[in-house]
Amino acid sequence: MDMAHDDTNVSGLTFWSGESTPEAPYDVDIVAVQGLGAHWFYTWVRKVPAVETEERTKERTRVKTFSRLFGKKGKSLDDNGGCNTREVMWPRDLLVPAFSNARVATYNYQSDWRDRQVNTSLRECGQQLLEVLLQHRQSASERRRPLVLIGHSLGGLVIQQALVIAVHGSRYTDLRLSIAGIVFLGTPFQGSKEAAYAQWPAKLIRLQEDERHGYTLLETLQKDCASLRDLLIDFWRSYGKYDMTCFYEKRPAKYGLVSRQFVSTQSATLVGQKMIYMDADHSGLNKFSGVDDRNFMLLLPELRRMIKDSGSVVADRYRSKDAGPAGNVHWMVPRAVNSLFTGRSEVVERMQSALRNNGPDATKQKRVVITGIGGMGKSEVCLKVANLMREHFWGVFWVNVGSGSTAKNDFLAVAKALGSAAESVDEGLEALANTKKRWLLVLDNADEVDVDYARYIPSGVQGAVIVTSRNPQCSRYSTGLAEALEGLDAEHSTLLLLKAARVPEEAWRSCETQAQAQDIVRLLGSHTLALIQAGAYVAEGYCQLTEYPKKYQQHRKRLLEHHPEQEQSRYRDVFATFEASADALERSGSQDRQDALNLLAVLCMLHSGMLPLEAFEDAWRRACRVLEASSAEKDGTDKSDKMGELGRWHVAQLPDFIDTEADEWDDYRLKKARARLVSLSLVTMHTLGDGSGGLSMHPLAHAWAKDRLEKERQQQAWVTAGCVLALSRGRTKLWQVRERELRPHVQSFLSPSVQTMISCGPQMGVLTVLLQCGWALNTMREDARLEQLLAGIYQALDITPSNPTTEHVPIWDLAARNLGYMGHAREAVKLLEHVVKIKETTLDERHPSRLASQHALAIAYGDNGQTREAVELLEHVVKIYKTTLNERHPDRLASQHELASAYGANGQTREAVELLEHVVKIYKTTLDERHPSRLASLHALAIAYRANGQTKEAVKLLEHVVKIHKTTLDERHPDRLASQHELAGAYRANEQTSEAVELLEHVVKIEETTLDECHPSRLASQHTLAIAYRANGQTREAVKLLEHVVRIKETTLDERHPSRLASQHTLAIAYRANGQTREAVELLEHVVKIQETTLDERHPSRLASLHVLASAYGDNGQTREAVVLLEHVVKLKRVTMAETHPSRLVSERSLLHYRRTLK
Repeated sequence: MDMAHDDTNVSGLTFWSGESTPEAPYDVDIVAVQGLGAHWFYTWVRKVPAVETEERTKERTRVKTFSRLFGKKGKSLDDNGGCNTREVMWPRDLLVPAFSNARVATYNYQSDWRDRQVNTSLRECGQQLLEVLLQHRQSASERRRPLVLIGHSLGGLVIQQALVIAVHGSRYTDLRLSIAGIVFLGTPFQGSKEAAYAQWPAKLIRLQEDERHGYTLLETLQKDCASLRDLLIDFWRSYGKYDMTCFYEKRPAKYGLVSRQFVSTQSATLVGQKMIYMDADHSGLNKFSGVDDRNFMLLLPELRRMIKDSGSVVADRYRSKDAGPAGNVHWMVPRAVNSLFTGRSEVVERMQSALRNNGPDATKQKRVVITGIGGMGKSEVCLKVANLMREHFWGVFWVNVGSGSTAKNDFLAVAKALGSAAESVDEGLEALANTKKRWLLVLDNADEVDVDYARYIPSGVQGAVIVTSRNPQCSRYSTGLAEALEGLDAEHSTLLLLKAARVPEEAWRSCETQAQAQDIVRLLGSHTLALIQAGAYVAEGYCQLTEYPKKYQQHRKRLLEHHPEQEQSRYRDVFATFEASADALERSGSQDRQDALNLLAVLCMLHSGMLPLEAFEDAWRRACRVLEASSAEKDGTDKSDKMGELGRWHVAQLPDFIDTEADEWDDYRLKKARARLVSLSLVTMHTLGDGSGGLSMHPLAHAWAKDRLEKERQQQAWVTAGCVLALSRGRTKLWQVRERELRPHVQSFLSPSVQTMISCGPQMGVLTVLLQCGWALNTMREDARLEQLLAGIYQALDITPSNPTTEHVPIWDLAARNLGYMGHAREAVKLLEHVVKIKETTLDERHPSRLASQHALAIAYGDNGQTREAVELLEHVVKIYKTTLNERHPDRLASQHELASAYGANGQTREAVELLEHVVKIYKTTLDERHPSRLASLHALAIAYRANGQTKEAVKLLEHVVKIHKTTLDERHPDRLASQHELAGAYRANEQTSEAVELLEHVVKIEETTLDECHPSRLASQHTLAIAYRANGQTREAVKLLEHVVRIKETTLDERHPSRLASQHTLAIAYRANGQTREAVELLEHVVKIQETTLDERHPSRLASLHVLASAYGDNGQTREAVVLLEHVVKLKRVTMAETHPSRLVSERSLLHYRRTLK
């Protein structure tokens, strides 16, 4: 049972842990300091529902029984003094169990501004805290015991003030050195605007007091108080490197009808320290309901980290103090830490921990290796660590091993400092190895791939060594920590840029400044040296922050070669750091190094993101087939001379490490080239889920690799990259399952103008590459980008699709597919009819190209509402494929898939299901489950199931498809959106209305940003969302959305188009639900009249419209007309549908109802 606590203002420390014992002594103290005017106990308490016990349940039952028997309202247990809740006092109830080795206490002080007797200043509160802490840390074991402080609101300022006072008093030294960490909960370091409001009630309370009384604490807390600013500066100078975490409030506090954030985010956080928000208002920052409280779960890891490291942190401080100024005798370090050094605190802490001489294994020399791309700041991190740990080591020695000569000179200098007359590197190493004092050796710039840097590491177990290298393989030298240095996080990257740009500190937190800086950070990939260079460019007046991105696009090379005149890095600028790596490759004429340069040239013409290496193998396989087919040509002509045909010229452009004359794929040279680039940190190796590999580049390394090539070499590299992409396509698994990774490479490759691209090589050869990439865009449904590419081709060749020429059929073939996807069904049909007509006069009826174009024309017919023509043409294509192709052949299966979809559109549901089940069955044995063709067939089968009344089967299939699409396709990809659209429709049919609405609103929202308002896919999603709204009772929203859809379709589609009729049908249903019966009847009569001329009388859509029209007649009092129509509908459904089919049953029930009404 909880204790009762009165309002007695207890001052000082209250301990919640039990007494320590010799067997279980305390290792750390945790002290929590309350805020302004807080109750000493309840400020840390949250009330939560009490746990229901068996006895309590019985008592509650007895009370209810008494009330029923005697008709009296018994006193509820829940009304008995709040017995239905319990108090969670978290320092006592959560911290004590979590940290059994800690002495947990809370501290109270006089701070109630409502009390007439209290007129305390912040300095008095801080001094009092110091003295009370000293009183309870008297023994030898207590004085140096690590101390973790927690301050809520004003309590954080009290801690800050106490520690600033401690700097100036020698008797507080132990206390100051013992601070292992500080947690600030909503501490107003820069004051709070709300403090001004609190002065008014304080004045009202004290009106009768002497005017000499002030409101010191409240005045101190006011926004931008000068004394607070000075306190913060003093605190930061002495404790800026201590471990601190600042928590700030996310919710505003409510004052009656007004809501305010008591302490702003800016005021509650410290630059460079951890900052974490809690989902609470100001008073809730120090109240938690239990161990599973989300806010407590944010706080607990910070306390655990501080307490875990507390022993070593405090011991290090005392070790430095006890060593005195003479701790470090030899300091042979080339330069000071750059004044712009920012962040990297976690890396520095890990390195310090690894180098401290307090580990369990003293038989190993402590070695730390730090690797990473050039310009990331490896040397600067080592300088920072060396400076922080200077007093830990008798000697700190820096050796530049970037070349043999610098290494020798530096080692001889070290030997001389040690009093040795060494004349060689080995003798210098021996002198260092025999030194029994603690020393730290930094081996900087161990970048050469062919050098074994183990020769520079002193033998034995003495001392500690840090190695910096671009080569990840150097990590093997580590005996503990191997740190791969990456870019700074977004916060510290932004801070570094603003420092380097000399932006005034008061402007750093401006939203506008932050946004401008973050744009540059993203542009430069958080590259440390590049950020410093960008800052210098701005600081020296060449441009403003907001102008830098545009300047970068215009003059990238110039900007990345610009460097500050002071505090320069070893290579001065970003491009120089990368060029040093290229020099190492170019100095040698070896095959593997030349292959590495060729691979680099290909990569820089694509995107900097991960490129699957499997593309090179697939390019080799297609190249072999091309060469074989070319050799078999009777007239000896090269297909490269034919538009759209890959030939010998394309094969000849592949890089030398792809041996097209080999009988089998050999990736040895590719892997050697990859290893060279990885060793120089020019590329990063990735392992994909299926075990294959990929390569990526830092955006700046990627830019450098492209900019360093002369124009002619750039053109050749572009052609080579294009031929790799074009030849790798074929029918490979790669382009189906790695579409997400390959998409940016195709887009980046096609980024120059078409005119520029065509100038890179023979026109016909380059056009074929562009068409191959265009087909890739078509498959990826990058419809707008493909439209742009085709427009460039039209302009370059002076052609137009409105007047298609015979010699450009491959272009029109692709253009027609694009027109269809862009929603221009009529234009697509017209262009494809032209293409098919040409092919029918030039190619045999079994020729794959002729059949492929007929297949495409049939799809266009379907999109244009010409369902019968689509069925007829696809039946012809499927019939021929059955005589020429194996039943598992992709082309045959694709045509059967489309025929099944056409059957579904034509109301032949059973035929559609049967054919699609056949296709899906074969795909399961031949294709990966992520393959787009397999997923598309599952998608189509689900639609057929739904049309056939098999709703649950449809939902199951579509959930599977959507799940895979989430892992393989971008969220904006049309196929992913289409499967979500259909799943939503299936949800609605399965009466999962809320899920349907949620999913469709997501789809519609994305399509509003990616598709034109008249695009069929966007209109279809809005149409389906309106249906879901109606099912969800949101009738007005449904009517509004459908009127919008119908209005657009009436301006873009023929009045007989199925999609237009479907939306009018659905709008009529919404009108009926909204009580607009006349409008519903009028619209449905129009739909039915047109469907009589376009659809078979058994077509599901026609029957559905007749059924709804009958219902509208019934609503309108035209019962006889309703019965006549329904008798006709039921008669046809009994012929075409199973007796258990939901649609048939609904019509039969409706007919029965209206017949009864007539009687």
